[in-house]
Amino acid sequence: MHGLASASDGIFSLNGLISLLTLSILEIILGIDNIIFISIAVNKLPKKQQSKARTIGLVLALLVRSILLLFVGWIVGLKAALFYIGPYGVSGKALILMGGGIFLLVKTWKEIQEKIHSDEDEIAHNTNNKNTFSAIIQQIIIIDFIFSFDSILAAAGVSGVASIMITAVVISMVLMILFSGAVAEFINKNQGIKMIALNFLLVIGAILVGEAIVDAYNFSVADEKNHIELNKNYAYIALAFAMMIEFFNMKERKIKRMKDFGKE
Repeated sequence: MHGLASASDGIFSLNGLISLLTLSILEIILGIDNIIFISIAVNKLPKKQQSKARTIGLVLALLVRSILLLFVGWIVGLKAALFYIGPYGVSGKALILMGGGIFLLVKTWKEIQEKIHSDEDEIAHNTNNKNTFSAIIQQIIIIDFIFSFDSILAAAGVSGVASIMITAVVISMVLMILFSGAVAEFINKNQGIKMIALNFLLVIGAILVGEAIVDAYNFSVADEKNHIELNKNYAYIALAFAMMIEFFNMKERKIKRMKDFGKE
């Protein structure tokens, strides 16, 4: 009882509220790649199942992150080397990042190739015959698990209070559930935006693989000050820049269509 009261006091104190706000915003930013993947993945399903699949996917992401937040100690333990290849240590974290990165690279590359080489009728045929609801949910679960590690490590860095971390995750995921439909519709309706989103996922997959390699390399460096860290912020900045260019292109195409329509 005392522990619960202390946790509540932590949330509703000034520092607790600041941590909650900061962490909620951070969780939303870190959830961008997750919601993009889910939006593109569920587009393979019939229209009537897409909303249900998105909601299930994001609810599963919420459950996975909330459960894993209770095992922060275990996750931190995954940073220790399980075995060594020469001077390079391979940790549980590196194995998860490597597996998740390769999965994302392969899945996204196939999606890009299908988009480039298939016409709309072929894509619709593939959607109806090769993608089941359960298969899409399984893919979402895998990605939820991989992306949860960044989310949890970030949460632990901002606040060590479990109640604040879980509340921030809940807030961010509820907001994503509410707006996921609009985001998915926008991505899938605008093919230029969809290609940008797919390339962003490709970059994220490469970063995950890179993080695994860097993690192994850092075991060979005795001084932690000389450890290398990959910064994902550049990927988000690149995404924002590409989206801005595409917005201008969309605006230009819209104006030209209106002018051409006026001439007719």
